[in-house]
Amino acid sequence: MFATYKAALDRLEAGIGADFDQAVALIADNPGHLIVCGMGKSGLVGRKIAATLSSTGTPALFLHPAEAIHGDLGMVRKADNVLLISNSGETEEIVRLLPALQRLEARLIALVGNPASTMARQAELVLDISVDKEACPLNLAPTTSTLTTLVMGDALAIALMRARGFQPEDFAATHPGGKLGQRLLTRVRDRAFTDNLPFVDADQPMSEVIVRMTEGRLGLALVGTADKLEGIITDGDLRRLMVEGHDLAATRAGAVMNTKPLTIEADVMMAEAEEKMLEARVQCLVVLDKTGQFCGIVQIF
Repeated sequence: MFATYKAALDRLEAGIGADFDQAVALIADNPGHLIVCGMGKSGLVGRKIAATLSSTGTPALFLHPAEAIHGDLGMVRKADNVLLISNSGETEEIVRLLPALQRLEARLIALVGNPASTMARQAELVLDISVDKEACPLNLAPTTSTLTTLVMGDALAIALMRARGFQPEDFAATHPGGKLGQRLLTRVRDRAFTDNLPFVDADQPMSEVIVRMTEGRLGLALVGTADKLEGIITDGDLRRLMVEGHDLAATRAGAVMNTKPLTIEADVMMAEAEEKMLEARVQCLVVLDKTGQFCGIVQIF
């Protein structure tokens, strides 16, 4: 089965040509919505394609062809781009729509498995999603063909992202909810801990520092003051001391602290802060304001 899928994707990639580039340009140049239309399994894939396009900077709407002839065709405006999806290229419900779409002067792009089909002949641009065979053992159920349709749709979305210069900030604007949205929209200052931070003196014994770290619930202690931060002690530093058998009552904070902790500016996006922590394999960064003054701690969990 997977060999069949791989062969189909190799064929799909090899077949990408001028029509694909022209389709990307056509969609990118139209400020309106792209209408995606498909029936059955192609319709289900079409809904996903429309959703992916919408979330990556290309406003798209899904039009059910059977509903279109009963009024939903009203969502298509004059000169809109319409992406028609059908493996056979002869889907009755879509073929019946073609005259109405032509009267609206819609620009038709066909995703079809048969370049000689009715839909392909009447479309302005044709994207070939044909396959040698379905992965289904009966060679009947749409399996390989739905895969190539989905991949072609994703390829369009990615190419359009590049054409539009779509950035992470743009992606965040369409994903304001959930963890992803918070990560992309939030700045470090919004997530930084700034109150009741666990400060200790450099001459305090580590036995007392542990107590302060526990009270602070951040897994760290800050040596010095907010006006003059001397260093930082993390729970990793504490574990190393214990493994090496140091006397915590006799060891002073100043001897353990890291005097050059990693820092980040408060106005930086949280996504960048998380990347920096993951790259350095640390769980916290010292937050600095525009003047370089300490103003908090940010962590990754």
